[in-house]
Amino acid sequence: MMGSGQPARLSLLRWLHEGARSLCFRLPRWERLATGPAFIALLVALRLLVSIGVSRLFYESGAVFNWRAGAAGWGGLLLTVWACHVMRPQPVAGEAPSAAPGAAHLLTLVLALSLCLSCVYGLAYALFARSAWFGKVGQWGQLALWLVPVLWSTLATLTLMVRTGERAMLRRFAAVCAVVAGGVLSYYVAPAPSFWREREAALEVDLDEPPPALRFDQELIEMQQPMLQADVAALKPQRPGVADMYTITFAPFEGEEVFRRETRVVNEVMAKRFDAAGRGLTLINHAEEIEQAVWATPLNLQRAIAGVAQTMDRDEDVLFIHLTSHGAQDGQLAANFEPLEVAPVTPEDLKRWLDEAGIKHRVISISACYAGNWIAPLAGEDTLVMTASDADHTSYGCGKKSELTFFGRAMYDEQLRTNTLSFEEAHTAARLVIDQREKEAGKDDGYSNPQIKVGTRIRAYLKQLRMRLKG
Repeated sequence: MMGSGQPARLSLLRWLHEGARSLCFRLPRWERLATGPAFIALLVALRLLVSIGVSRLFYESGAVFNWRAGAAGWGGLLLTVWACHVMRPQPVAGEAPSAAPGAAHLLTLVLALSLCLSCVYGLAYALFARSAWFGKVGQWGQLALWLVPVLWSTLATLTLMVRTGERAMLRRFAAVCAVVAGGVLSYYVAPAPSFWREREAALEVDLDEPPPALRFDQELIEMQQPMLQADVAALKPQRPGVADMYTITFAPFEGEEVFRRETRVVNEVMAKRFDAAGRGLTLINHAEEIEQAVWATPLNLQRAIAGVAQTMDRDEDVLFIHLTSHGAQDGQLAANFEPLEVAPVTPEDLKRWLDEAGIKHRVISISACYAGNWIAPLAGEDTLVMTASDADHTSYGCGKKSELTFFGRAMYDEQLRTNTLSFEEAHTAARLVIDQREKEAGKDDGYSNPQIKVGTRIRAYLKQLRMRLKG
């Protein structure tokens, strides 16, 4: 095999060059290539450093290093090591020039192949994910971009082993199973957490330090009804022949600044992008707005819906409602405004209030854990309902230190703000972005799996609304 007459020696560039050739499904050239335990460890370390560097590109600022991620994701590598051992358990004299000298050489080339792909494709994918084009390729386009390196690496590795390794069919079959299982283990069954997470992202609510108790007096409470009536009276009137968008945002959990920030973002996006300025009501429980804002209570929400219904054209206009809070597995939307007792809102409550108000065209957004429980009760031919999670999983980013929930950030601050006026397109793009960010942030209870249900009539009606807004 060393027909060139030159001694084999360790060379990172040579190994990377042959790894790149293998990625292009070309036969490797084993001449003058040497390896050993220390060199294999070096390639593993370089692959680890590349993963750390590339994953950092997904965060613009404020990312915190998650060193625990280094302990995960080794199952696929161990299966690859075993597959290389099966295919080339020991050097065999008289092999064809294309055959690997041994298991160590085969493993080293697989690592070099993986390192090349990680450097090139990882960098390209990270940069593309941060561009405005990422949200325009659609759900299947983003899914394809995510799967390309997985399938490419697996196919290139299998091709390399079959062409340069053991010829026995049983050993080939065992190696193929190991490589495929390694890919599934690494990218689907047990994806490793990211080496980085957002500094302010929090999966669980921090209630160790309760906020200072608020003080409610009779005058403060009696201000609420006139305040809500004044806000309803200030709504811009509906315009005959124009499908106007009216909005209600509802944030009932006091003490969580993230819900107030998300409410502001949603209000801003709806006002600027959907021509809803002057046609929105905000109900919020927050210590700093206790005297200025209408409180987010079930009764106030019911009254707000009824008030908007009296102003809008119920057959021509659209009512958009965004609810953001913590959610329970039984479908209740949590409320907190101590010492005032505030009951949670349920999807059945909201459905009843909308029906009683006679509002036809409805777009409902629920940013909460287990929000998928709201889909079935609210769904209808004239309703679009979308959620931050399914009925069995938590959403992400609703802690005290979070800037925005992952759903609010991806859906409203990114997709609807700049990329599209379609709730369906925005939701589809946000799903993939949220999945990626949850993995990178180390969410360990499963993908939140945002849901959407669109009625046939509301889909056609929203299309007409988009045409007016674009025109």
